[in-house]
Amino acid sequence: MFASLFVLLYVAHLAADYPGQTDHQARHKAEPGAAGWRANLAHAATHVLLCALALAVAVLVLGLDLAAGPAALALVWIGATHAVIDRRWPVQRWMAWARQPGFAQHGGAAHVDQTAHVIALATAALLLATL
Repeated sequence: MFASLFVLLYVAHLAADYPGQTDHQARHKAEPGAAGWRANLAHAATHVLLCALALAVAVLVLGLDLAAGPAALALVWIGATHAVIDRRWPVQRWMAWARQPGFAQHGGAAHVDQTAHVIALATAALLLATL
């Protein structure tokens, strides 16, 4: 069950992060203030919507037994973690703490960002598989 859920959530994540993200959201989601948060939360909402569709596929197509409460909790977790990670400061702080300035200067932040999202998705899938 974990593997199926993780793959479905990861595919939903890719769809939301790339074809589902507008240029405006990508440019402004980390900016301070209300405009930055609006872009950020609109992008996070896309993730929640597509992950909800992925969980519906898990139930309707794969026949997985998912309780509504844990599914809602997983979706809140996905939306919240995605919004925080995409503010960019967590990735920047991690890379500074891990002493990765060279990696950061050569595009490493995008890899650390995606790794953080994958960890959050794996946590959600693990939660769903165990509850």
